[in-house]
Amino acid sequence: MHPEFDVDLLRTFVAVVEAGSFTKASVTVHRSQAAVSMQIKRLERMLGTTLFTRDTRNLALTRPGNTLLEYARRMLDLHEEAWSAIARPDVSGRVVLGAPDDYVSSLLSPVLRRFSNLYPRVEIEIVCAQSTALAPMLADNKIDLAFVTRDRKLRGDLVRREDMVWVGAPDDTSVLATSPLPVGLYEHGCVARAHTLAALNGAGIRYRAAYSSASLLGLVATVDAGLAVVALARCSVPSRLAIYGEAQGLPDIEPLEIVVARSAKSDRPTCDYLAAQMMQDLSVRGQARA
Repeated sequence: MHPEFDVDLLRTFVAVVEAGSFTKASVTVHRSQAAVSMQIKRLERMLGTTLFTRDTRNLALTRPGNTLLEYARRMLDLHEEAWSAIARPDVSGRVVLGAPDDYVSSLLSPVLRRFSNLYPRVEIEIVCAQSTALAPMLADNKIDLAFVTRDRKLRGDLVRREDMVWVGAPDDTSVLATSPLPVGLYEHGCVARAHTLAALNGAGIRYRAAYSSASLLGLVATVDAGLAVVALARCSVPSRLAIYGEAQGLPDIEPLEIVVARSAKSDRPTCDYLAAQMMQDLSVRGQARA
């Protein structure tokens, strides 16, 4: 008879994978580094195989480790869904969540799907708008939660830091030889725009605003046409585009801080649970899976 999987061991295993180290995982699972190491060794003994290859700088999954990871995530998800179905069977209500369209498509879709499975009686309304437009809506209680880029008006609880990267057409780098450099920019007042311009000015690069838009699709269209380079949050970069950087003479850009901000009237369980789900899935798990 096979030994039964211990959910606690699987949770620690997934935390190590997603954190990329035993030390960082110990913070996630609220255990010492030694305890995390012992749990992984116990799991490896149970399975009779090695789950990680280790050296002084890197931690990588073995083939059995990769196989276990898929099952472990599914088992943990099912465990949480079962717990919520029994412990919180009557959670119901409505939450209005605001977020930019690129964050909804690249980060929030799996979170919202998971939340809906856990709380099927909670209705979620999504308001897609740029962070600058969502700030007054939050202040006026027109939305309950906002998953947005942090700025002076939108502080909130930090979920993750998202790198900004330069993108361009994959088969045509001629735009890089143009002076001043044509750049596509987000709308005025946007943090991403401010970070982009600060990087260019700091590097002494001459540029011109070839296109300005609040829409990710509009910026991507200028790149597809070979008209400009654009700085985007890494999570928002379409796979067909090329990522530029130091090799192309472009400077590093300050990362964006993504937060969950709440309105004054969001103090109710449905909002608490959705905010917690975003924090849980995107602060560690989401960045590790990206």
